[in-house]
Amino acid sequence: MFEQYVKDYNEAIIETDKEAAIAVVEEAISNGVTPEEVVFKIVMPAVEDMMQLVIDNLDTNLAQHFMTAQIAAEITEKMLAQFSAPPEIIGKAVIGSSFGDLHSLGKRIVMGCLKSMMVDVIDLGVNITAVDFVDAAVEHDAQVIAVSSMMMHTATGEEGSLQIRELLHERGLEKKIKLIVGGSPFRYDKELYTSVGADNWAPDGISAAKIICQLIHEVKAS
Repeated sequence: MFEQYVKDYNEAIIETDKEAAIAVVEEAISNGVTPEEVVFKIVMPAVEDMMQLVIDNLDTNLAQHFMTAQIAAEITEKMLAQFSAPPEIIGKAVIGSSFGDLHSLGKRIVMGCLKSMMVDVIDLGVNITAVDFVDAAVEHDAQVIAVSSMMMHTATGEEGSLQIRELLHERGLEKKIKLIVGGSPFRYDKELYTSVGADNWAPDGISAAKIICQLIHEVKAS
């Protein structure tokens, strides 16, 4: 029966059918599946499967990425409130769109995936200055700063990742806080992230969540 829940949930995700996905979870809970099992054995594997589809360049689209993340985030939030004990958060990340950039879809996908992966993510919003990114990371004791830039001039601008890198260096935080970037300019130039001082980059929102988790582990292991 449990395998059927997994299958039905995955099918709902592929079809971007939020109501069907939620219905699967509700049925599973009513039949004795625990909230922990829903998150760790149904929701998280579905996010990981979508990551693999992205890596394999199969027929996935932005709507599937977005809905996978949003459904995962919504269900995870509901299930966390029902956990028998508070879940262990693996780390923290602050995320926002770079200064001058008002796009938010990419970071919303990242946030949804991160929540299902037990990362505490702080959304700073859009049009965020370099100082605000670094100050927020310090305030929240975050291991990662994630910056979304959908335009070349915001990706390479003085108030963008370059300035964040300078601030991290000046404050002696480079070993404590990693910097990841994402957005259209970085897909066109896969080495651009090094030019703007980032530690890594991601081609899409779902892959970004996985890389952010890796960066958190790197900081904690250092």
